[in-house]
Amino acid sequence: MKVGVVTFPGSLDDRDAARAVRAVGGEAVSLWHGDADLKGVDAVILPGGFSYGDYLRCGAIARFAPVMDALIPAAQGGLPVLGICNGFQVLCESHLLPGALIRNDHRKFNCVDQRLVVENASTAWTSDFEAGQEITVVLKNGEGGFVADERTLDELEGEGRVVFRYAGDNPNGSYRAIAGISNDRGNIVGLMPHPEHCVEEGYGPSTDGLPFFTSVLRQVVSA
Repeated sequence: MKVGVVTFPGSLDDRDAARAVRAVGGEAVSLWHGDADLKGVDAVILPGGFSYGDYLRCGAIARFAPVMDALIPAAQGGLPVLGICNGFQVLCESHLLPGALIRNDHRKFNCVDQRLVVENASTAWTSDFEAGQEITVVLKNGEGGFVADERTLDELEGEGRVVFRYAGDNPNGSYRAIAGISNDRGNIVGLMPHPEHCVEEGYGPSTDGLPFFTSVLRQVVSA
């Protein structure tokens, strides 16, 4: 399985995402923001960081990168795509996912080990979890508050598209404590916390990030 990991100017977790892919036996393929070429990959990860320095608005410039010209129609056609932190922001700016991410309500940068509840275990990236399972992964963001209008929030809830919810304290003021969502097909998932930092013993608070990457491996193999 080939998983493309996009590098934008300012990406800083692309190598961690590639390492996570290799940890489950996948092949990580580097995708450059300036090339409208997905290189025949089976899935794509938009990593965390500060694409284009977060100028204008987080993810707003990355949305117009040449690589997105290829990624957007591929994702709409069913290609599995995972957006982590800044990648989640890019997905929202690209309208592949609804809503937006704004500055944390406490106006401070988060860097914590965060508990999450798995709400949806049927997406391309979560099928190796169980619904209701609680996991702990790293959370680090300054603009991680997920917001949307009430109609959109109700649709996400009613259609089972809330994939992760914060357990315990809401770390950034996200509406309804939403930590991650999906599109209606379940091939596109965006979340603020960083599963790629939780795939190896001794590096991070857990290995609870591994099922993200084993899930998409099984999805592609069984397709």
